[in-house]
Amino acid sequence: MSDLNIVTPDLCDEFPVLVQVVDPMFGNFGGIESFGGEVVTVKCFEDNSVVKEQVGLPGNGRVLVVDGGGSMRNALLGDMLAENAAKNGWAGLVIYGCIRDVDVIEQTAIGVQALGTHPRKTEKRGLGDLNIPVTFGGVTFSPGDYVYADNNGVIRSSEVLI
Repeated sequence: MSDLNIVTPDLCDEFPVLVQVVDPMFGNFGGIESFGGEVVTVKCFEDNSVVKEQVGLPGNGRVLVVDGGGSMRNALLGDMLAENAAKNGWAGLVIYGCIRDVDVIEQTAIGVQALGTHPRKTEKRGLGDLNIPVTFGGVTFSPGDYVYADNNGVIRSSEVLI
C-alpha cells in the first residue's frame, strides 16, 4: 500500500475504535514517507538473520514489523536489505531498533520507521522468530494485522482500513 496517501491522523479520526496508536518513538527514514499493509512479524535481538531472509521473499505489499527489543547497540536494517525489500514488493518496515545507511535508505522506494540509527551491523547467528505476536510502544502486533505509518506516527488495526 505504499502508493496510497496514508494519513494516520485521518485514519484515527475515521476509525477511532479500530486503531491503536503506537507510543511516539519512531523516526521516518525511508524514501516513501507513508505506507501501510498487512503485518508480518519478526522478533529478534541484535541479529537480523530473519529480517534478511524475509526481505528476500515476495512482500506483496506487506509490512515487516520487527521487534528488535529496542536495542540501540547495532542496526537491524541497512541499505542492501532495504533495497532488497523494495525490489521484492514490501511496502515498508517498522523496526523497534536501529537502522544504518540512512542516506541511501532515504533514496530507496520503501517505507522505514525505526527508533534511530547506529553504524554497526548485527552478527548473523540465525536467531529470531517469525510470525509471532510482538509488543512494543504499548501495542501488540500479530501476523495478519494491519499497520499504517507516516510522519505523524504508527498505528495498528486488526482490520484493513484502506
